[in-house]
Amino acid sequence: MNPLLSLPALELLLTPWILGPAIFVLWMILFYLFKVVVVRARQRVAGPTPWSWDDVVISALSTPLLLAVAAGGLVVLGRILPLPPEGDRAFDVMFDAALVLALVLFVDRLCRGALDRLASKTPIFQGTRDLVQGIVRGIIIALGLLIFLDSIGISITPLLASLGIGSLAVALALKDTLANLFAGIHMIVDKPIEPGHFVRLEGGQEGRVERVSWRSTRIRQPQNDLVVVPNSRLAESVITNLSLPRPEIEIPVTLAVHYDSDLTAVERLTLDVARETIRSVEGSAREKDPRIRYDAFGESGVALRVVLTASSFEAGPLLRHEFIKRLHRRYREEGIVIPYPTRTIDLVPDRQEGSSAPSGRGPVAGAGADGAVEDA
Repeated sequence: MNPLLSLPALELLLTPWILGPAIFVLWMILFYLFKVVVVRARQRVAGPTPWSWDDVVISALSTPLLLAVAAGGLVVLGRILPLPPEGDRAFDVMFDAALVLALVLFVDRLCRGALDRLASKTPIFQGTRDLVQGIVRGIIIALGLLIFLDSIGISITPLLASLGIGSLAVALALKDTLANLFAGIHMIVDKPIEPGHFVRLEGGQEGRVERVSWRSTRIRQPQNDLVVVPNSRLAESVITNLSLPRPEIEIPVTLAVHYDSDLTAVERLTLDVARETIRSVEGSAREKDPRIRYDAFGESGVALRVVLTASSFEAGPLLRHEFIKRLHRRYREEGIVIPYPTRTIDLVPDRQEGSSAPSGRGPVAGAGADGAVEDA
């Protein structure tokens, strides 16, 4: 007959094999009720706060805290039950495993929440979010495993030495890939370019940035060609970001007018045409007034520069095109001359007295006085 069944009811309830599991279950129920009360009180009293990171911390702490409390309950259960030393050791190992697992889950969820918020606020980070999250998660799991092995008495020194040698070999094998990776991280932190920016590279390529990933950057050219640039080369080159500090771009147009022109009237007429073009052409920055400046006295006329402003780099060619057409038509209507390049050549007279032939040359045989060749 089972000795437990022969004990009175009260003594049966106070036995360690029943009291221990009951305390463990009661421990978990009390923690769950405490958690529900605290969360509801926080939502009712604090409500939504401007500091959004508290939601990330609470969300990351939910399941790991439950594991930690369960680990504490296991320790209490192990102390109540009359177990042999091997059983106590097993409960200690389970406690360490649950505690390390709770720590790994908390840090992993906290990092994931932080990465999600960074990706939502930083468009350039979206292309590398999955890679960075995978690397961070691998590091967290590796550190958690090392902590667990050390807590249960297993030496991790040989493992660390092996990891160091293996990491060095992997780094040498993936040198170019790691260079692109760290260059991409540098670009994410420094933010010299972001998706949507219009850039011009050192080699002359220009276009709009479509994506910045961990290995390369994709740039869509105006001809609809896609240029893929490795991040390591992009980080070492000179980049002209035409979208910073503002997306508007100035469009200069250089021309010249005849010296006989009334420069005041030319200035007034040119500004009228520029303002009319800005008002009617799509993509122009209508809040920016055009500017005109006379630059210099040229060989054939007075040089001037007209500066228009486009809302983006793509709108610049059309704005320049329409302005040149309208200005040319208006100049013709008003009689303003855009001069052709002309040169005046001064011929030096012969220095030898009494000689009508050019210097250094005698008269052409068979030529008349006017230099024309006479018929035989």
